[in-house]
Amino acid sequence: MFNDIGPLELVTIVVLAVLLFGPDKLPKVIQDVMRTIRKIREFSESAKHDIRRELGPEFKDFEFEDLNPKTFLRKQMDSDDFGLKEIRNGFDLKREMAEVTEAVHGRDGASPSAPGPSGGRVDMTKRPEGPGDERPPYDADAT
Repeated sequence: MFNDIGPLELVTIVVLAVLLFGPDKLPKVIQDVMRTIRKIREFSESAKHDIRRELGPEFKDFEFEDLNPKTFLRKQMDSDDFGLKEIRNGFDLKREMAEVTEAVHGRDGASPSAPGPSGGRVDMTKRPEGPGDERPPYDADAT
């Protein structure tokens, strides 16, 4: 419940509690807070039990934690009903990028490290060579 409270924060809370309530009233306040938390947990468990009973036997394995999108996605990715692991393992980004680079340079089937005009690398500082550097006409009405 309080997994993100560090030791310094806990000490600060204890000191503030002692200053606010005093050492003589602090045990009674702690008991009241614990009783309230216990009642809230009992109410929550009762509500979960009622919801499961109302949903019926087809939702017997339903967990309320599955309503959290991260938990739901993690559970779906682990089950691998869609074959996502096979797709993920079959995709090689380096190979795909090498094929695109080869296609751009017109070297079908050549290795990306083959010597060429730029040594197999794309120089992004040069402007592309084309049939002319004319820009298409600007149409103000189209924008």
